[in-house]
Amino acid sequence: MNKIYLSSPHLTGEEQKYVTEAFDTNWVAPLGPNVNGLEEDICKYTGSKSCSALSSGTAAIHLSLIMLGVEEGDEVLVSTFTFSATVNPIRYQKAIPILIDSEKDTWNMSPILLEEAIIDRKAKGQKPKAIILVHLYGMPSKMEELMAVAKKYDIPVLEDAAEAIGATYKNRAMGTFGELGVFSFNGNKIITTSGGGALISNKPDYIKKAIFLATQARDEAAHYQHSQIGYNYRMSNILAGIGRGQMEVLDNRVKARRKVFEFYKKKLKAFDNITFVKEPKGFYANRWLTTILTDSFKIREKIRLALEKENIESRPLWKPMHLQPIFQEFPAYIDGTSVDLFNRGLCLPSGSNLSNADLERVVEGIKKVF
Repeated sequence: MNKIYLSSPHLTGEEQKYVTEAFDTNWVAPLGPNVNGLEEDICKYTGSKSCSALSSGTAAIHLSLIMLGVEEGDEVLVSTFTFSATVNPIRYQKAIPILIDSEKDTWNMSPILLEEAIIDRKAKGQKPKAIILVHLYGMPSKMEELMAVAKKYDIPVLEDAAEAIGATYKNRAMGTFGELGVFSFNGNKIITTSGGGALISNKPDYIKKAIFLATQARDEAAHYQHSQIGYNYRMSNILAGIGRGQMEVLDNRVKARRKVFEFYKKKLKAFDNITFVKEPKGFYANRWLTTILTDSFKIREKIRLALEKENIESRPLWKPMHLQPIFQEFPAYIDGTSVDLFNRGLCLPSGSNLSNADLERVVEGIKKVF
């Protein structure tokens, strides 16, 4: 049996024209027409005023924290229910992650726990420097409530929309609510540049500074001169060419992923012990990965192992950061939601290039468990 992957790259062939142009014109460095073009495409798609194409979403988060003035000893409020790449850059800056649990509707950061954490951190003598919101699995966070809390306490917001390009909240693109927004174009995302990411902002000065830092912070001089620490974070013109081709089909990819979600929902509706996260009114999820919630850890594992036996890749939901050995020492405001989701939740194969036969195989693999 051919292996069914969780979320494999889906190229169209249109990417090749941009890549070929890069080779033909010898633009293979981390600058060039494709880099500029991809940044313009992302701005046009999201409505953001400025963009920088970077080597990864992680690099974008790191630069964002620098833009927001996060330094050693500062505290950054961040979702505990996420991938470690969200939290790692906080430690790059020698800052302190303050981990916040999820709410049950969208699985994203709880506005109630966010405010509790802010009040408690201030009472302890330190106002948090920034908030990192994660739009998990392409589902928008409760932006109205979360942004209201951030505004109330005057704390800037960074949106980790690595999984959420193409998703919207009340018809507004994710990544455009905060001071800065981050996308990932890793190979398993809805669109890919093989490896890469982007940073967007409605404040062009942020992006100008980010580009400066991402190109080794070279000062304006005939010789190489540096007055700040810089990074090698820019995207190459070749990879940006892949991204330009992918941007042309982004809406189609989102539709395909949402169609996969509806397929699973319809085929598995007879099983009371399998549920799906709903899309609240005004939310438009890109359904990067279709996720299910089972009745127990035991059932989740039975499904995962049954699919593995059929050469089908699935994956438990993210293990919360406050349970990770590297982060468990840091302050956390937890009510048990993310731990419960981790124990009972599973990601199903969700690629936009899956055939109906592939999807039927997944469903049959799950049905065998019951």
